[in-house]
Amino acid sequence: MTVNGSVALVTGGNRGLGDRFVRALLEAGASKVYAAARDPRQITAEGAVPLALDITDPAAVRAAAERAPDVTLLVNNAGSSSGGSLLDGELDAFRTDFETHVLGTLSVSRAFAPVLARNGGGAILNVLSVLSWVSLPDAAGYCAAKSAEWSVTNALRVRLAGQGTQVSALHVGYMDTDMVARLDAPKSDPADIARIALEGVDKGLHEIVADDLSGQVRAGLSGGVEALYPQLAR
Repeated sequence: MTVNGSVALVTGGNRGLGDRFVRALLEAGASKVYAAARDPRQITAEGAVPLALDITDPAAVRAAAERAPDVTLLVNNAGSSSGGSLLDGELDAFRTDFETHVLGTLSVSRAFAPVLARNGGGAILNVLSVLSWVSLPDAAGYCAAKSAEWSVTNALRVRLAGQGTQVSALHVGYMDTDMVARLDAPKSDPADIARIALEGVDKGLHEIVADDLSGQVRAGLSGGVEALYPQLAR
């Protein structure tokens, strides 16, 4: 998959990492970039094509696939962080995160898989997280949803290989966006992450590990539970 000359669609393209993806795609030579958002009036990137899309609304997803029949690169970026903690968080927060990250991502991928096939295969980039691999009890809803989205991404990769569609997953820690503005922690520049992710798509990478934290956590997967959660070590 080559980003230059592609026709891309970015969900959640109105702010944060999504906005940076839209701009990075235009800078990388994409011939057209659909910037999708619930309110397309919030799209500010010059040169982007605003598109109305709520990924949790099946009718809106179908309509977007009809309005963007030329897409060759789908960036599933839209997300939520509803603050569902493990034991005392509202279950509705868990439902919101699963509806968005898991079912929403799957719904958009299903709708655009035939579009990509008709256009030669193309690629899908799913924006995941280091929290796909490790869980924080105070953000258990988000973590569980991202872990399930990783599983869906792996299944999509296998199922769509036959039609020539490349499926990549982006894993990254905290970024300097509105979603984590209140957290006092080191944060990556989302513009840098968008660039790294698109370079990974160009290289055909299945997994794009965009920062040191994600690399450290992935390395810990082979070490078992105690490697990921040292507080459980005996």
